[in-house]
Amino acid sequence: MSVGEAVETEPRRRPGRAVRFALIVVAVLALLFGVPWWTLLGSGNDWPTGVFVTGTVIFAVALAAFPVLMFTGHGRNHRDGAAVVADTTLGVIWVLFVQSLFGQVLTLLLWAFGVGAPARSRIATVVVAVVSLVLLLWGYAEARRVPRVRRVDVTVPRLGRGLDGLRLVLLTDTHYGPIDRSRWSRRVTEVVNTLDADVVAHTGDIADGEVAQRRTQAAPLADIRASMARVYVTGNHEYFSGAQRWVEHMASLGWEALHNRYVEVTRDGATLIIAGVDDRTAAGSGVPGHHADHEAALAGADPSLPILLLAHQPAQITGAIAHGVDLQISGHTHGGQIWPFHYLVRLDQPVLQGLSRHSDRTQLYTSRGTGFWGPPFRVFAPSEITLLTLHAAP
Repeated sequence: MSVGEAVETEPRRRPGRAVRFALIVVAVLALLFGVPWWTLLGSGNDWPTGVFVTGTVIFAVALAAFPVLMFTGHGRNHRDGAAVVADTTLGVIWVLFVQSLFGQVLTLLLWAFGVGAPARSRIATVVVAVVSLVLLLWGYAEARRVPRVRRVDVTVPRLGRGLDGLRLVLLTDTHYGPIDRSRWSRRVTEVVNTLDADVVAHTGDIADGEVAQRRTQAAPLADIRASMARVYVTGNHEYFSGAQRWVEHMASLGWEALHNRYVEVTRDGATLIIAGVDDRTAAGSGVPGHHADHEAALAGADPSLPILLLAHQPAQITGAIAHGVDLQISGHTHGGQIWPFHYLVRLDQPVLQGLSRHSDRTQLYTSRGTGFWGPPFRVFAPSEITLLTLHAAP
């Protein structure tokens, strides 16, 4: 195990683990569905019996069907129809849950200003419903659009003058999945090819599903142009979807799969090491030969040369610091994807998005992601195609 490495390994089996997990899931689902139900149908609304009963039945059916659809859609067989319904339900209920909390606060404020029942509850219900609908429609459009190009300048002090101005395009978290986005994938490729990239990097979570299921969506990656290198590392979702097969498939599309290894790019006498490590979940995945190993990735590299590291998760920055990496590029966080989920992301990751410094030498750029996972919504967390321009020290 390399110095400073942070990995997830196979958990020990403990008595009652499954029971505790089931209880947690039940509690979370009860809150996610229960709070919107109470806000929209109960909580002093005094709706006619027919409205109350019909709404309650809808919530009950959705609650009962959700775990079944999620398991069927994202289980071993990846049934896409079930996955689409489950993922969409998750996004809708999360937005309703968050807005329902605000709705309860609004109800209290209306009460404080003397608005009587059931008017105050019905006003809050209408506000929650309208705001949720607007956020979901806008979030859906944001998720399905071709990402905007985000341009970032990064000074890498050890970068040689010959590589000053190197243009690196970062793609990550494309999550080709149950919703067919082949056309979207082609348009992403078209945008990337307008950016005159020297290097194009994909930092993992390429797809939710096996190569055989997502081959058509991933096919446009073969047409992406870069003058010096196209490089790729695995993300955590590859380890649900045949990681080694994705490594091999990306290689067949003409990408350098940096499976704990590095390549060098050289221009005008200056050289940059581009290394990659597996995702930190790889060690516990059971896939032979897969684990994040910075020492293996940099074995034989000239320590005087600057190092660019591809690592899927920002949390892998500790290994980058320990091994003298100049710039790590990552994804994984999606920028939170659906506000305010970013608060939960920050419990697990040191950075949500953007450029950050983590030691005198080591910087980290975290992308909000090119695609989306699961729920086809992005709320206050826009996707991006990132153009990083690397500069030598003045």
